[in-house]
Amino acid sequence: MSGILYGLGVGPGDPELLTLKALRILKASPVVAYPAPDHGTSFARSIVAEFLTQDQDEIPIVVPMRVERFPAAEVYDRAADEIAARLDAGEDVAVLCEGDPLFYGSFMYLFERLVERYAVEIVPGVASPMAAAARALQPLAARNDVLTVIPGPLDDEALAEKLQGAEAFVIMKLGRHFDRVRSLIERLGLLDRAVYCERVTLAEERVLPLATVSGAAPYFSMILGYRGEEPAIASRYARDPAQMPSIPSSNATDQA
Repeated sequence: MSGILYGLGVGPGDPELLTLKALRILKASPVVAYPAPDHGTSFARSIVAEFLTQDQDEIPIVVPMRVERFPAAEVYDRAADEIAARLDAGEDVAVLCEGDPLFYGSFMYLFERLVERYAVEIVPGVASPMAAAARALQPLAARNDVLTVIPGPLDDEALAEKLQGAEAFVIMKLGRHFDRVRSLIERLGLLDRAVYCERVTLAEERVLPLATVSGAAPYFSMILGYRGEEPAIASRYARDPAQMPSIPSSNATDQA
């Protein structure tokens, strides 16, 4: 009998944001797979490192983190074959996914290669926009608002079109696109309606009014914004830096 493939959402970074179900399955799985850069450590693995044991086999899925194109399909083909061999041997495999497995997650590439042959269970995780809103003390949307999630790498024309029709918005995957995206938001007159969130729930977290931020931004950063009139959503934090919350995360406290 084949093993079960689990897609485990491990949240945005703070290990305490793991769900009880994800933790139970993680501890019970004999094989753990996770995305990893070709240089440095796996972020997904670092979130759950304290819960792994020496009895578990690990499968790093090494994906080069580069601007230029690389044969990503080949990476996931090889990883799917390696995972399939363990599933065929009757072993369950837990694939670690930052945030939520099906929200801009690389797990979907393994999912599409394996779902027709094996039993698959997805364990949802805390997605980064929800964590960012919690850390910024800014609701994402209210009542009949439509929340628009926008990838930062989109070109200016596409970004502007989506922002102009958005009541509440999240712009993700900023990285090297940050300055360009910030400039566009300023041109659209939304600078004082936006909050910048970086590495939320981690010790190095930053949550600031977007108007006060410039320069480079890491990949794990996003912008929250709101165009509507709901008082609870049109947060004072975006307009007044002095009002920004100062709430240490449990993860930050533990590492202090």
